[in-house]
Amino acid sequence: MNPLVLPLVLPGVYAPQEDTALLAGALSEEPLPPGADVLDVGTGSGALAIEAARRGTRVTAVDVSWRAVCTARMNAWMAGVPVRIRRGNLFAPVRDRSFDLILTNPPYVPAPTGSRPPRGPARAWDAGGDGRFVLDRICREAPTLLRPGGVLLMVHSALSDPGRTIEHLRGSGLKASVTRRHRIDFGPVLRGRREWLRERGLLSDADEKEELVVVRAELPV
Repeated sequence: MNPLVLPLVLPGVYAPQEDTALLAGALSEEPLPPGADVLDVGTGSGALAIEAARRGTRVTAVDVSWRAVCTARMNAWMAGVPVRIRRGNLFAPVRDRSFDLILTNPPYVPAPTGSRPPRGPARAWDAGGDGRFVLDRICREAPTLLRPGGVLLMVHSALSDPGRTIEHLRGSGLKASVTRRHRIDFGPVLRGRREWLRERGLLSDADEKEELVVVRAELPV
């Protein structure tokens, strides 16, 4: 599986990787009528927002990083697709709106920094000791922004407990399941934390690959 390629990724902005490509594959299979309202939360380079916009949908993208906002705006302009891009913390800029589809590739890597907020580029991947610092917020808040029949597509690591994600989303009344899985070699971040992850019981001594999952959740009509 090859990651998506974009012409511009500013320093400090998360470049499209295997998780982006896995979520893009799920997006490609999602039936979306022209004019559907799509939200990409934590857009980074704008790769997923641009893929959605190419299908004739109305796309809003949000990121907390000004560099990411600038990168996504430039990439959307170069791709020739309209994407409304806003800076803000998760759903803050769109609380008064609702959507047919929400996409998100949030930070999900367990980090030994505990409850301290990550800084710099690590904001794109570090997510607290259990990897759920942002995931749990998305599970609480995303269902309130979905229209009846609307769908949430979210990618994260199996290290950050997909079962808990599904439990939270079902608790909010959504139909939720893992629809895609893909195993990849450890990247530099996980290689550097391998021993810490093993001490936490998140990796066994035999684990040399990370599993990525896509969770699909739908709000019943």
